[in-house]
Amino acid sequence: MSRHPRARCCVLLVLAIFPLGHARLGAQTEHVHPAPADSAAWTWSWDARVFGGWNYQRRKFRDFQRVESQNWFMGSGERQIRDGRLGVHTMLSLEPFTMQRLGSPQVFQTGETFRQAPLIDYQHPHDLFMGLGVRWTRPVASGRVFAELAPVGSPAIGPGVFMHRPSAAENPTAPLGHHQMDATHITHGVVTAGVEQHGLTFEGSWFRGAEPDENRKDIDFGALDSYAGRLSWRRAEWNAQVSAAHLTTPEWVHPFSDVTRLAASIGYTGSDGRLAALVAWGQNREIHGILDAYLVEATVRTDARHAWYTRVELTTKDIVGAGGRHPPGFVHFHPLSRIGALTGGYVFDAVDAMGGRVGIGGDVSVYRVPPNLRENYGAPVSFHLFIRYRPIGAQLHAVH
Repeated sequence: MSRHPRARCCVLLVLAIFPLGHARLGAQTEHVHPAPADSAAWTWSWDARVFGGWNYQRRKFRDFQRVESQNWFMGSGERQIRDGRLGVHTMLSLEPFTMQRLGSPQVFQTGETFRQAPLIDYQHPHDLFMGLGVRWTRPVASGRVFAELAPVGSPAIGPGVFMHRPSAAENPTAPLGHHQMDATHITHGVVTAGVEQHGLTFEGSWFRGAEPDENRKDIDFGALDSYAGRLSWRRAEWNAQVSAAHLTTPEWVHPFSDVTRLAASIGYTGSDGRLAALVAWGQNREIHGILDAYLVEATVRTDARHAWYTRVELTTKDIVGAGGRHPPGFVHFHPLSRIGALTGGYVFDAVDAMGGRVGIGGDVSVYRVPPNLRENYGAPVSFHLFIRYRPIGAQLHAVH
């Protein structure tokens, strides 16, 4: 770390905000904190997840592997002000320093670019600033209204992002359908408002449609040119949502093509923490066609130290026809590929340390390869071996 001053500064920044914590992260967020007894006090909380390990991807003509770390650190604070509650939140990731610039190897993954070319077989690193915003909530009758301003935030589209879903909490890998469901979780410029009553929440967002650029360490400012709406429901251990968004030119390689994104999901998180599951669908309606993604994922905890997880996907991808930046008015047919994936994994929490648990885990993924990719991909298989840190419970304290 001493050879990289910027990385060292980034670590210090994380440690400085580490007492902060659980930001609101969409309809599927499971973090709930009690209001402080003293309404004039700030209540601070934090959460984190750090994976570090070996990633091996085997496919025809090409085996590739990396030692890398997927990670995130969240923080938030709340206090009562007059008849409402003010909240601030932030989220950081060190992936710009713990992954190669190209990203994490992942067979069939697509989305965003590297050196102005579409990323294929790689998941891009997440931005240093994954979340940064302020939120105001006010009780109204038997419900509440809320508004949020976020230089970096998550618009009202899709289920909660994969890294915060209880159904995927032990899985370090992004779903192949990430960019059809929840990829807007790092959007630079978001305004959201909504109302919640009797377990129903309706919210709308106005935001910048372009995906983050290849500089993972800055904030991209630009016009708010896209919009989204989400209706979500929560009752006891169940939750569901339906949502839609219009994204103005999200992809750099298609600068004159808008995308309509639709999503729906239903999830279950047991009160005893033993089972969490999600069924989700997402769809991008693009100039080259309709790209659907279906997902079923679950985490089962047989006891406090043993967790098993799985993910099943069927996703339509634009791989064969992916290319460079398209000029104005240029449209050509892209052959699409229907890809299936099955992942199974296990994590054993071996050590309690630093207010959390350190686990040892791994997983394997196998794939259904469509005919138009078999010649290039053969029968790929993916493997992960990792060490994972997660805190135990929320860390709360009041500051006057």
